[in-house]
Amino acid sequence: MFAFYADHFVLPLPAGHRFPMRKYSMLRDAVVREVPGLTLHEAPRADDSDLALAHTAAYIADVSSGQLDAARQREIGFPWSPEMVERSRRSAGATIAACQAALTQGIAVNLAGGTHHAYADKGGGFCVFNDAAIAARRLQRDGAVRRVAVIDLDVHQGNGTASILRDDPSIFTLSLHGEKNYPFRKEASDLDVGLPDGCDDATYAAALAGALDTLAARFAPDLLIYLAGADPHEDDRLGRLRLTMAGLARRDAMVFDFAAARRLPIAVAMAGGYGNQIENTVAVHTQTVTLAAQYHRRLASLSVEAS
Repeated sequence: MFAFYADHFVLPLPAGHRFPMRKYSMLRDAVVREVPGLTLHEAPRADDSDLALAHTAAYIADVSSGQLDAARQREIGFPWSPEMVERSRRSAGATIAACQAALTQGIAVNLAGGTHHAYADKGGGFCVFNDAAIAARRLQRDGAVRRVAVIDLDVHQGNGTASILRDDPSIFTLSLHGEKNYPFRKEASDLDVGLPDGCDDATYAAALAGALDTLAARFAPDLLIYLAGADPHEDDRLGRLRLTMAGLARRDAMVFDFAAARRLPIAVAMAGGYGNQIENTVAVHTQTVTLAAQYHRRLASLSVEAS
């Protein structure tokens, strides 16, 4: 299974910054140790024509040239730097590459990505460019797929994705998130499922099952982009839900089974994770990659049997 990384493009954040930049290099180290059959590739760089599929020309130019004012930098949550620009382009490029690989391999992974708070004309919530929206439209532009579903299971609503894709009937946006959590002004996805604080494994699984049934009834995608946030985990300091490792494994398996039942390629991005212990966040992400690799082997064995 292919996995794409950009963790060596590190943002120079001030001391004490709450974004867990270190989790990405820790995740790459963990999957190299623990996930057999993984082929790692450096993330390609999304160019301006890719970014323009989801973002305004003025915003792309302001980010790229360092013209973001202090207020817009605060909304993103990162001070501007050349490294911020390069990492953000690579993160979008990794999701594009994961989608392309998924079309031939069934599944592929971006070891970052899931930057779903970025709007067409602004960033927010540690998100500069919206990789899922960019990748979906890039695959469509290339003629590789016609219809894409974004299954966003980060604990925070995918407000930027919903806004960018609001009037696009060819891309279905599903967001399962904490109802009272950030962003406090939510956008309208094609399907939003708000969860109460303290939501447990069983409640979450039931809500996800219903959401996937609704997706299947309303839309027939050619490709899935899955944002597998670690922040619904019970240790997450920003999540406010109570999912265990077993509950998150069940979540991932439900999405992979949904794809398998319909023979849909699936690209996975890691999205958020802010554990009180960074090791717990890395463990959740590693579990997702492990299950994705098991799903990849399952698909390979089915192909052998079919031949």
